[in-house]
This record gives sequence, structure tokens and C-alpha cells, in this order.
Amino acid sequence: MTFERKTSAGYLVNHMARLFARHLEARLKAQGIALGAFPALLHLWEQDGLTQRDLVERLGIEQPTMAATLSRMERDGLITRQRDPGDARAQRIHLTDHARGLRAAALAEASAVNDIATGTLTAAEREQFLAITSRIIAALEPSRSSDM
Repeated sequence: MTFERKTSAGYLVNHMARLFARHLEARLKAQGIALGAFPALLHLWEQDGLTQRDLVERLGIEQPTMAATLSRMERDGLITRQRDPGDARAQRIHLTDHARGLRAAALAEASAVNDIATGTLTAAEREQFLAITSRIIAALEPSRSSDM
């Protein structure tokens, strides 16, 4: 089988993800949120007080990358870090009032990008796209993939 860029699922999804990121970054910047902080914020908006390890596992990124992201988020006034009372080695990540206040606007911006990207799809096509994408992600998750 010959590799063709125009028919490569990986290439096309990567290109699409970069376009999503470009559009979202421009919109989040106006809110004072760096694109790299957004995934962590999504998880912290759902459950404040996660540990750095929790975020590493949920986001599937390396520990040093997460540490650098959290340092920037702390510098930008989005989070505070506090020692876990039950485990002195762990730190709990807490949102600041400022970060909690950005939630609605940031989610609206992300929704707007999703609406632009899927605007030419019917409701059924969008549902199918999301279902297929979720299945592909599940197939590639480290816990399911034996090729990693």
C-alpha cells in the first residue's frame, strides 16, 4: 500500500487539528488564555483541585511539559498550587477566581470554533463525525494500543 497524503487519515486529522488550534488560539488570546493552558483548564473547570499527575494522565502529556504549562498558568494568575495534605510529595492545582471567571467566555469561543468547523455538516453528519473520531481516539489510546 502506498502512502498518499491526501488519503492519509493521520495527515488529514493532524492538519485539521492544527487549523482548529490556530482558530482557537486567536480567540483564546483575546481572553488572556494561552492555547497550551486550555486543555488543563477544561479539566480543572470540571474538577478543581486535581494533582499534576492527574492532569498528566488525563491529558496524555509528559510530566515536564505539564510542569512548564502549570508554571505559565501560575504566572498568568490562572492557578495556585498547594501541597496535598495527605501526600506531601503531591501538589493540588486550584483555579483562581480569575480563571473561574474566564470559563464561560472561553467555552463560548471553543464552541464557536467547533461551529465554524462543522458548519457545513448536517446534524447527523456531525454526530457521526464525533462518534467516529471518538472511536479512533479510543483505538489509539495508550491503554488500548499494543503498538506503542
